[in-house]
Amino acid sequence: MADASRRKCCSGCRRRPAGLRPTTMMAKTCPLARGPADRIVKILLQDGPGFNTRQALDEMRPRVSNALVREVLLKFVVSIDGVNRARYPRLAYKFFLWAEDQEGYRHGTSMYNLILKIFAECGELKAMWRLLEDMTDKGLPVSSRTFHLLVCTSGRAGLRRRLVERFIKSSNFNYRPFRNSFNAILHTLLTIEQYSLIEWVHQKMIAEGHSPDVLTYNVVMRAKYMLGKLDQFHKLLDEMGKNGLAPDLYTYNLLLHVLGKGDKPLAALNLLNYMSDVGCVPTVLHFTNLIDGLSRAGNLEACKYFFDEMVKKGCQPDVVCYTVMITGYVAAGEFDEAQKFFDDMLLRGQLPNVYTYNSMICGLCIVGEFDKACSLLKDMESRGCTPNFTVYSTLVSRLRNAGKDSEANNIIQYMTNKGHYLHLLSRFRRYRRC
Repeated sequence: MADASRRKCCSGCRRRPAGLRPTTMMAKTCPLARGPADRIVKILLQDGPGFNTRQALDEMRPRVSNALVREVLLKFVVSIDGVNRARYPRLAYKFFLWAEDQEGYRHGTSMYNLILKIFAECGELKAMWRLLEDMTDKGLPVSSRTFHLLVCTSGRAGLRRRLVERFIKSSNFNYRPFRNSFNAILHTLLTIEQYSLIEWVHQKMIAEGHSPDVLTYNVVMRAKYMLGKLDQFHKLLDEMGKNGLAPDLYTYNLLLHVLGKGDKPLAALNLLNYMSDVGCVPTVLHFTNLIDGLSRAGNLEACKYFFDEMVKKGCQPDVVCYTVMITGYVAAGEFDEAQKFFDDMLLRGQLPNVYTYNSMICGLCIVGEFDKACSLLKDMESRGCTPNFTVYSTLVSRLRNAGKDSEANNIIQYMTNKGHYLHLLSRFRRYRRC
């Protein structure tokens, strides 16, 4: 009888209240086979007229801990989609408030960041601001993660500036591991590519009498470079030296890429030699960034030279370095050279990644080797590399441009059979799913 009961429950939990729409989370939830977090989610999903969620949670009497709250909130984070994005944040917040009322438990910064993440997924900026106010009122330290979530959701530049000003002035902004709040903010803005806002924060930092350090200069120089302001980039580099600050590995990395993209291989060689002289030994990352810059400048001869130099100095090229070389040769129409590097990386035990395969598939299509391109797509799977949508899109587009509509449809069918990117099928025009 007990076994029959278990089978009945696991086959769909038929005890669900009438009229409640099944959801992904509920389909995976079984009170007899799962833990307390799943049972809590099951209760929350029943929330609605005639059902007292708080009372049901009280009657369940779970032992509330950081681990349990994190597990419940994470289930909402990974389950939010277009259908439930209005409902799930409300349910998660209802549980968040209930948990806070339980004896012996109080939310910390990490739990606030999790509920902020849920609201961020749904673009609920006003609710996020209220949570930030709540954190401040309770004297909880506000972390760089908190700032990151808020600034990413604050779409308009004006809102982002207001947010930045608030964090600069905040007495409870915990900006570890950075030296000051300005560096924490600058680093976060760099990760989300807010280059113009970085300039504004830097100006504010100087105006308030704060001295920039190496990290500050690195971030601001990167922003200037990305905005195409090379004159200001070089002024900052000179200013950095005048202030007695020595470049670090990140500074050299940026400089090498700038020199490469500017097609200045001799200056790059001198910089590499200087790095070695001052005890800052170049790594594969430095060579790769230089090669990437030179590749973008179209100087493949210099790319090959620095690739060989890297190997001579005992730096083993990784998959990223090989991919940069392969992509450069494909873009230049020299597929035979790209194939040599692809074969070499396999011989050296470097497994190609999805970007390597995308470049190779593109190159094979350019030279008309469509059968090999299709075979390489399947080779990816055998090597444990799942194609991303760009790989499929590139191959389908190239096949169609060559008038091979039937082969293109076969690739789309292969993608659907694998269950990949079904939600993006509409991007393939003229394709009808059988």
